[in-house]
Amino acid sequence: MILFRKHFSMETKLKVAVVGAGAAGLCALRHLTSPEHVASSHRFEVTCFEQSSRIGGTWIYTERTGSDQNGLPIHSSMYKNLRTNLPVQCMAFPDFPFKSGHPSFVKHEVVQEYLEDYASHFDLFKHIKFQTLVKWIQPVNMQRELKKLQWEVTTCDVVNKIEHQPELFDAILICNGHYADPLIPDIPGIETFSGQVYHSHDYRVPETFSDKVVIILGAGSSGQDISLELAPYSKWVYLSHKKTLLASKLPENLTQKPGIEKILSSSVHFNDGSLVAADVLLFCTGYNYNYSFLAPQCEVQVVDGRVTGLFKHLFCTKFPTLAVIGVCKVIVPFPMFDVQIRLFRSVLEGTCVLPSKDSMDEDTENDYRKRLEEGMPHRYAHTMSSLQFNYNDDLADMAKINRLPFHYSQLYHMCHQLRQQHLTSYKNCNFDINEAGDAVLISSKNI
Repeated sequence: MILFRKHFSMETKLKVAVVGAGAAGLCALRHLTSPEHVASSHRFEVTCFEQSSRIGGTWIYTERTGSDQNGLPIHSSMYKNLRTNLPVQCMAFPDFPFKSGHPSFVKHEVVQEYLEDYASHFDLFKHIKFQTLVKWIQPVNMQRELKKLQWEVTTCDVVNKIEHQPELFDAILICNGHYADPLIPDIPGIETFSGQVYHSHDYRVPETFSDKVVIILGAGSSGQDISLELAPYSKWVYLSHKKTLLASKLPENLTQKPGIEKILSSSVHFNDGSLVAADVLLFCTGYNYNYSFLAPQCEVQVVDGRVTGLFKHLFCTKFPTLAVIGVCKVIVPFPMFDVQIRLFRSVLEGTCVLPSKDSMDEDTENDYRKRLEEGMPHRYAHTMSSLQFNYNDDLADMAKINRLPFHYSQLYHMCHQLRQQHLTSYKNCNFDINEAGDAVLISSKNI
């Protein structure tokens, strides 16, 4: 592999395409265009393609489900009453805190406003082409020397259905998120179910489920939060999952159940032999990664919930001028995006030199193999949880930038413990960062 610092001369102005103007895409624009990064802002010509008419990605709330006004699938999975699972003190990008005066756990509108403020503060809107869908990305000029590689990007005007002339770029940042393509497991007999079937992607308000018996499949964050939101409205809520039973006190009409064995008409049969007559099945079973707009030559494929061919869950090992931001799950997202993007920038600038393709592939497979050896399912290939902080530090060291402050890790673990013990009330807590830089719990009223 040709080293990145040899790819481009310092005088070359690199054209970079960013796919998506959610949190990750905005962070990419900020670090590639901001005047305070003098070298970057003069060396990069950046264009962001956003299929909707607004920034924010999954943080945009709409009552619509199914398709938008342009016939595209609704991207956002946001529901009306969502509050963050993490406090704003660790949700913020490292260089742009939330406005003061908010509680630690805020509604989605506050996060959307924060992203709009971020975009305005760093003057990012001028780099975004709205209502422009990326249809295809393929490598071109694939001579032996990677320094001649470019990317052909084909886009479409989603309003007028006009395909644009392909454009050439030197680097690609994929920031399209992974909360838009619902994953629905195959359950024997589900086609016979006589009630209503939803995925959390289409969940908006609890009133829809008033006086109904609802079975929620999946007890990740969404499954837990939505089950609690439905309990005051529904006749009964059953939370079906394969994990250890939740230890926190739950509402009286919320019962935990094991996994589902089969479905026969309105009867849902569980793995413990019990059955429930249900009105609604609500899948909180996660989402598929979708990179169908990437040409096969990229060798970035989704196999059993794993995105293959990504070094550090980030760089395309075959063509490292392509990176995918935010593949990792169970994370503190905005700070991780920030570190990932700054590493990508340092690679383009030549301050970080990536290993050879063989070395990157070996590292990637070792990471995957280690997860399997520790008993993780295949689909947990990018699940981080407590692993994320060493990962962030590793990326920061590669980029030769400061590591994230310790309070990010502190707050994550404090919230994890509080959520386990007080699932129904932990969002009443408030945190602060003291003068020493440590996270402190300043109030736990009504917990």
